This record gives sequence, C-alpha cells and structure tokens, in this order.
Amino acid sequence: MDVLDLLKKDWKKKEHIFDQVSENEIYNMLHKRSSSIVKWILIISILEFVILNGLGFVISNKEIENFEKLHPYLNLIEKANYFILLGFIYLFYKNYKSISVMDSSKKLLQDIFKTRKTVNFYIYWNIFISCFLGTFGVIDGFNKGIGDGNGSHTEFSTVTYILIFGFSLLLVFGLIIGFYKLLYGILLHRLNKNYKELQKMDL
Repeated sequence: MDVLDLLKKDWKKKEHIFDQVSENEIYNMLHKRSSSIVKWILIISILEFVILNGLGFVISNKEIENFEKLHPYLNLIEKANYFILLGFIYLFYKNYKSISVMDSSKKLLQDIFKTRKTVNFYIYWNIFISCFLGTFGVIDGFNKGIGDGNGSHTEFSTVTYILIFGFSLLLVFGLIIGFYKLLYGILLHRLNKNYKELQKMDL
C-alpha cells in the first residue's frame, strides 16, 4: 500500500470537517506523482532518440549504405522521422511544463488526458514507422536470399524463404510493439490510475 492509499484510508476515517484538508493532501500527492511520471516520459523519449539514432550514425555498414542507395525515398522518410520525433519530444516537454504547475483538479485532469493521448500517438507512430522500415529491410534480405546468384529461383528455396520471411516479419513486429508497450505502458498505466483517482475526487 503506497502513501496515496494510506491518505485515502485515513481520509475516510476522519470526520467531515477534516475532509477538505485530506482531499487537498491527496490532490497534492496525485499532482506530484503525475508530474514525476510525465517528466520520466520526457526523459525516456529523449534518451531513446539519442541512443537509437546515435547508433545509426556510429555504426557504419556497407550493406546499409547500399540499401539506402537502392531505396533513396526510404532514407528521406527516415530523415523526416527525426523531425517528427523531435516534435513529439517538444510536446512532451510542453505537457510536463503544463502539468508541473499547481492548478485545479479539473486542469490536472485535462493535462493528464492530453499527455496520455500524446504518448499513445507517439507509441503508434514509432510502431508504424519501425515496422514500415523494418518490413523493407526484411523484404530486401528475402529477395537476396531466394536468388541463386544468377537471378533464378528454385521452388524449395522460395518456399523456405517465404516461411523465414513471414516468421522474421512477425518477430520484428512483436519486438517493436513489445518494446514500446513495455517502455511506456507502465508509465501510462500509472498515469491512468491517477486520472481515475482525480475523476472520483472531482465528482
């Protein structure tokens, strides 16, 4: 049982004249906890951007360079994605600044709802763009794999690589979805819990 649960339990035991004091204490606790969660969402998104994109600049691979030359439009999509991610980080920063200011429970509810929506859009976008680029990478490997070097394909190799392709695609999608759901899902769950508690107080 955390501090908030203890406060709620204590609130119910007290007489009505002390209800307002305890309610303020609970609101302050929810506000502080929500602000901390949004701060961590901001920090994690920045670290994710720096680490994942930093690896792309550090790791130089001839296969990747050849792939980008063959698919220049994918390279443009990847570069445009940098600006989209930076836009999301800016929105997280704005949400944090907004939610960190002590205000009414109604305003806090609105800020939490807005933050949850922004994070969900961020997760869906990352899953989409990662799966989109990952699919082309797997398809490229599949096309190279089924060739015998002379441009011909055997029935056995085609069936084999179709199975490998399908499994690889599902594995890539599963890892990407699991990564984002785990990374941000826990924080969103806690934020959602705070949102429900504030709704009860606001009734």
